[in-house]
Amino acid sequence: MEEETLVSHLMGKRLTLGYVINLKCFIALILLTGFSYPVIFFRRCFTISDKTRINEKIRAKEVRVIGEEGEQLGVLSLRDALELALEKKLDLVEVAENAEPPVCRIMDYGKFRYEKEKKEKAAKKNQKIVLLKEVKVKPRIDTHDVETKTNQIAKFLEKGDKVKLSLILLGREKMHADIGIQVLEKVANQFEETAVIEKKYKEPQKFIILTPKKDK
Repeated sequence: MEEETLVSHLMGKRLTLGYVINLKCFIALILLTGFSYPVIFFRRCFTISDKTRINEKIRAKEVRVIGEEGEQLGVLSLRDALELALEKKLDLVEVAENAEPPVCRIMDYGKFRYEKEKKEKAAKKNQKIVLLKEVKVKPRIDTHDVETKTNQIAKFLEKGDKVKLSLILLGREKMHADIGIQVLEKVANQFEETAVIEKKYKEPQKFIILTPKKDK
């Protein structure tokens, strides 16, 4: 309380709720700007996991400032930019550190991060994960097995998954791969209307990729 009273006296203002003294930031600010008299800024504290520089963590002596509504405020000293953000009870956030001078925006950084994380979670939730399902067939396959394989493929495609239709050749069957390829095509051709058919016959393993067609 004594420290708060002292600081309030120096500033000639009362402490604003939600702002705290950040001594480390104050010392860094003095070193960066070369203040010759005691001026203490109050900043909201954040646990920042990314590399974004805000408020007193900004290193440049001059910055190009963008207002909270997107208006251009010109090039200001770091001290003036911080004071401007403080007057609005907002944060000074470095948005383009490699620019000359670096570009900073005045904003509510806590709210900005919350909205950003909310959008990222929503995008992740709505993201469709496409899996590659493999269905294997042999050259010698009876009608019942063909129907079973076809039904499997249909279910995978309906879910939006890709299907790898692989040909399994054993022993002497490798000498007659063309027979197995005919079986592959017989199964794959049943999905011409619902899937994009990509044939891979030049590979050591012969297979066909079936990709669900996107709805127009």
